[in-house]
Amino acid sequence: MVTENYDHVKAQVEEACKKAGRNPDDVVLIAVSKTKPVSDIEELYAHGVRDFGENKVQELVEKYEVLPKDIRWHMIGHLQRNKVKYIIDKVALIHSVDSLRLAETIEEEAVKKQVEADILVEVNVAQEESKFGLQTGETLGLVEEIAKLPHVHIRGLMTIAPFVENEEENRIYFQKLRQLAVDIRAKNIDNVTMDFLSMGMTGDYRTAIEEGADYVRVGTGIFGARDYNR
Repeated sequence: MVTENYDHVKAQVEEACKKAGRNPDDVVLIAVSKTKPVSDIEELYAHGVRDFGENKVQELVEKYEVLPKDIRWHMIGHLQRNKVKYIIDKVALIHSVDSLRLAETIEEEAVKKQVEADILVEVNVAQEESKFGLQTGETLGLVEEIAKLPHVHIRGLMTIAPFVENEEENRIYFQKLRQLAVDIRAKNIDNVTMDFLSMGMTGDYRTAIEEGADYVRVGTGIFGARDYNR
């Protein structure tokens, strides 16, 4: 079932790319596997999927240990500083960096494990009190500070848009994130490349792609509704 769902979402991604005049190869569909069993991931892996996203460190580590090592894991949930050491050498990209203290911890653990860490800075574009992330106006200042950390590389920005019935309502937030990335790129800051925008989830990934998303994070659309009681 999950493979059929994945193929449906993938077709929607390609359609959105076509509509926006983009190459579908430039958009990475991350299968967000939080709360879902390893068997679902194995089914998608056999189908050729390699990009998976997790919200919780413990769950990511447990799955990392038993699944093939060529999976690209994306840490998309809020990351506590005391948990960084467990994933620093296991993830391809950390999407949710929203403070200098967190970035400094990532730097320290990267040095210990002798790895380089690719990150995205999380921006709370819609200014929702329930969400993590920086205010838009704070972002450049933090980027300039994190850029001084030699083992941490800012590759772009991430946002979580509001939950809406009509995805068109979120277009403005995706446009704002893209413009913010353009503005930061124009500063030509060493150790900062605004290559990637991580935006768009099950309910709004098509609009996000039209507005320039490079990573879309789809969970429910692929795996079905979540059981948070497991």
